[in-house]
Amino acid sequence: MEQPPPKEDVELAEEALGLAEKVVKSGEYDVVILDEINVALHLKLISLERVLELIKSKPEHVELVLTGRYAPKEIIDAADLVTEMREVKHPYKKWIPS
Repeated sequence: MEQPPPKEDVELAEEALGLAEKVVKSGEYDVVILDEINVALHLKLISLERVLELIKSKPEHVELVLTGRYAPKEIIDAADLVTEMREVKHPYKKWIPS
């Protein structure tokens, strides 16, 4: 049985999503990148419905970029462009830390 995510992680992820909602809806930026948000969705740290609503309600001139593995079908369906990356070479393979 899958354990729910720690409460603190959920609270921090929800706080970050709240900030993202404000930034996107402000229309102040042309591009907003929500890095690794698909992983947060996969880990059930944030609500899929909230992210879908953010996509739907964003100002037209704002490009919203969602990154991370495990993008749910609903996110893929709502997107205008979906790209899948494939690792060719990575420094971790040579034990080079980040």
